[in-house]
Amino acid sequence: MHEHGDNYAGYGQYGTQFGPPPPEYPWGAAPPPPPRGPGFLRYVAVAVTAAALGAGAVVGIDHLGATSTSAKSLAPGASAPAGQAPQQPQQGQAPPVGNGGEQSVVNKVSAGLVIINTSLQYRSEQAAGTGIVLNSDGLVLTNNHVIANATSISATLVATGKTYRAKVLGYDQTGDIAAIQLQSASGLKAAPLGNSSNLKVSDNVVAMGNAEGGSQIVPAAGQITALHQTITANDENGIDSKETLHNMIQTDAAIISGDSGGALANMSGQVIGMNTAGNNGQDPEQGSTGFAIPINDALSVVSQITGGHGSSTISLGYPPFMGIFLATSDSSNPQTQAQQQAQGQGGFGFGQQQACYTSDANLPVPTTIAPVNSGALVIGTICNGPAQGTGMTSGAVITAVNGQTVGTPSQLHNAIASHKPGDTVSITWVSTSGHRATSSIKLTEGPPL
Repeated sequence: MHEHGDNYAGYGQYGTQFGPPPPEYPWGAAPPPPPRGPGFLRYVAVAVTAAALGAGAVVGIDHLGATSTSAKSLAPGASAPAGQAPQQPQQGQAPPVGNGGEQSVVNKVSAGLVIINTSLQYRSEQAAGTGIVLNSDGLVLTNNHVIANATSISATLVATGKTYRAKVLGYDQTGDIAAIQLQSASGLKAAPLGNSSNLKVSDNVVAMGNAEGGSQIVPAAGQITALHQTITANDENGIDSKETLHNMIQTDAAIISGDSGGALANMSGQVIGMNTAGNNGQDPEQGSTGFAIPINDALSVVSQITGGHGSSTISLGYPPFMGIFLATSDSSNPQTQAQQQAQGQGGFGFGQQQACYTSDANLPVPTTIAPVNSGALVIGTICNGPAQGTGMTSGAVITAVNGQTVGTPSQLHNAIASHKPGDTVSITWVSTSGHRATSSIKLTEGPPL
């Protein structure tokens, strides 16, 4: 599970929300200005959060991401009001920028971009970002954090306004790079690509992306202000994924929410970087500071993905999914896990239990827990997920996978992560009444981490 404190069972963990997510990119209201300055860089995707609880689901891929060593945070911006449908992307040209040279860059690049919208069903969220078309058949480059935890992905081609469903080919969490494939796409215009190995500080650039999730490409002109930067970026609430990214391009172009996965182009109209993080320029003294992944680095990862070469950092396809919500706790004691989960929800985690749940919104912490001293506490079972047919419900405790003892939610996550979708695993669990059972569960494809 990529980067949350929530755990999906069968998926690892949602992102990293260890309590009720704060109103991160709420639809209907702009978030308060995030802290700026060194140590506060944030990813620039737009997330729309419907009061989710912060328990996670389990899949089977590392969700923690890299830990931080260096500073800066990225700041996402406002999102569209709740219930308001996003505007259709403008076909052809993006809005004009300062001068003819910059507009020429926009004209060359924007037709090779897509507007990405995702649904994060299990977290009661939606998100928006941008993607760069790499070939005529619909191979698209974007940030991993744009598609993380998505249960469905759509991409709208800026050049034509046509919308495609998209499939995840693979992703690198540690580098924040993902490749998706537009379904049944052909004859698309690819973005012109440049070479990021010969960039220089003070080079003029234009950043382009789906700014603030407005469903149209908005450009921002600036210069490269530094190269080979190491940054730490996290989501708007500061709780979800926090990752250290290396060799980044720094620019004073205003990279804001929704620009994630978009293009940083040179004045020849070639993409030389992928927008990833920024501070939105809300600190008057600091001004706008944005960061982009060099296009050469991103394309290297895409080549490995399309070549079928997974690794310790590159995941191919979708992770294994078991379909349960787990507590976000490092304790091996199920009672402690429940207490910590409730505390993370502000003390309001106990409520009416259901047989299964479609998301973690208002997901209550179980009041009756299986009488065991060690294991992974099940906060809830996902409706129509692989685990639902076992009879496992909220309050059950999983004690082993394929005969190997698991004592914490993280251990369960890791045990599932070692498998692939389609694998059948043996799960030993104890019900709230104390009945011990062993069930065979066929893992399915879960949301990318």
